[in-house]
Amino acid sequence: MGRREREAVARGARLYEAARAVVGARGLGRRFGRLWAAYAVSAFGTSLGFGAFPLMAILVLHSGPAHAIAVNGLIMASEPLLALLLLRGLGFAPWQYGLVFALPCIVGLVGSRLAPRLVARYGRHRVLRTAGALRACWPLGLAFVPSGIPGMVLVITVQFGLVACCGLFNPVLATYRLTHVDPGRLARTQAAWAISSSVTIAALTAGWGVLAVVTGPRTAIAAAGVLLLATPLLLPREKQLSCDAR
Repeated sequence: MGRREREAVARGARLYEAARAVVGARGLGRRFGRLWAAYAVSAFGTSLGFGAFPLMAILVLHSGPAHAIAVNGLIMASEPLLALLLLRGLGFAPWQYGLVFALPCIVGLVGSRLAPRLVARYGRHRVLRTAGALRACWPLGLAFVPSGIPGMVLVITVQFGLVACCGLFNPVLATYRLTHVDPGRLARTQAAWAISSSVTIAALTAGWGVLAVVTGPRTAIAAAGVLLLATPLLLPREKQLSCDAR
């Protein structure tokens, strides 16, 4: 580990300890909190240094990328909290945690295979908006996960729906993005997209870590789910897609 990484870990640990001292929370645990804070600070600092301007550019460019980046950031920000809730709060065994997230991955392949057929039948606009809206509805259910077998069934059901919608949405969005950008700027746009996504995920992970310290993991997951319900408003409208096609 180099000097910069050690400094990032130290800053993250100090940040987490300061937050715990202010709010007096006990839920996250010292080791988990230090690792999480160190990762969030390090990832946020690195991504922000390389991607602040591409982030602003791609968000201003069009509402489609803004929707995808917001959804991906909110989903990823709640993943560490969900792991903490399932493994520590609800007592899931490691194999149960792996199972509830491994099984739904199969349906993502099915969704991506169905995407061309659905676009040919219903049109790109309808598939893009429907799949984009549906994938924002599933994560809120993770805030109400009970313990035991019912909890496993609920997580698997939510993940099946989420992964299926993402598997359908991502290829359609990728095609939309490629047709929207001039070929000469494609590499630059792809780089800006990757950097912007990393910046957003790092920032939201850090923010949701602080929120979980204050409110608890379950409440923070619910907050992410509620915000996700508003992200379909950022999807491109039919007029925008028609203009892009011309």
